[in-house]
Amino acid sequence: MDEPESGRKHPAHHPFVERHNEPIIVFLTVCSKDRKRILASADVVPVFKTAWASAKSWLVGRYVIMPDHVHLFCAPATIPPEPLEQWVRYWKNLASKNWPRPNEHPIWQRDFWDTQLRRNENYEEKWNYVLENPVRAGLVAKSEDWLYHGELNILEW
Repeated sequence: MDEPESGRKHPAHHPFVERHNEPIIVFLTVCSKDRKRILASADVVPVFKTAWASAKSWLVGRYVIMPDHVHLFCAPATIPPEPLEQWVRYWKNLASKNWPRPNEHPIWQRDFWDTQLRRNENYEEKWNYVLENPVRAGLVAKSEDWLYHGELNILEW
């Protein structure tokens, strides 16, 4: 499970701003404990998908699973939104319980980074940037060659 990390400044999780006729879409980054390179593997992808589908208070849209972190876009399934921290804690716990290699525990860094998107262009720009992460990291030559990305729900702007 999550353990406190000394000397690390944790990000502030600001309340979401509800704007008239605009969705709430959040860009989220969650890292593995000590940045262990254990996340991007074929046996872990179904663990993530099942955990995200089971954690019903937020919907996962597009995602990229890197070796030591996950980027995803999510939107609340209900208004007012359930606390993001609670949802992240829930699916991280589910993923940990179903982790295919128990010797890799603990899996998760204690906290996460989140940013509410402010306009549609921001969503596409961020997605294109995230999709290129495996290329920038030297893991593949073209982003479409990276196996650990997808979209669970279409998050409409």
